[in-house]
Amino acid sequence: MVRAKIILSPSKRKLFEPFDRFAQFNENQNTIVSELINEFKILRKNNLIELKSLNIKPEDLKLKGEHPELGEVTLEQLLSTWVVHDLAHIAQISRVMAKQYKSNVGPWEAYLGILKK
Repeated sequence: MVRAKIILSPSKRKLFEPFDRFAQFNENQNTIVSELINEFKILRKNNLIELKSLNIKPEDLKLKGEHPELGEVTLEQLLSTWVVHDLAHIAQISRVMAKQYKSNVGPWEAYLGILKK
């Protein structure tokens, strides 16, 4: 939400602050999974409410910000990245769930690409 707000702001300077993508590994390593899931649920709900309140219009999707590593990015690219990021997590969960059955599918394993990754 911080970066979306930067892009939507009237400010001329739209530079994003650097973000440590791996910080949560150290911060949350002693937190139980159920607490992390609950925190995610609350944060996601609040972020979606806030995102909806921004009343983003189609022309807003072309607005740009400056990523410290990637350079110029649009709001559309940022929001699309959120969607793909979530879908990647769903794919990870699916692979883990499928692998529980790897030894049970027998010769059909050859047809199940999800078990090969």
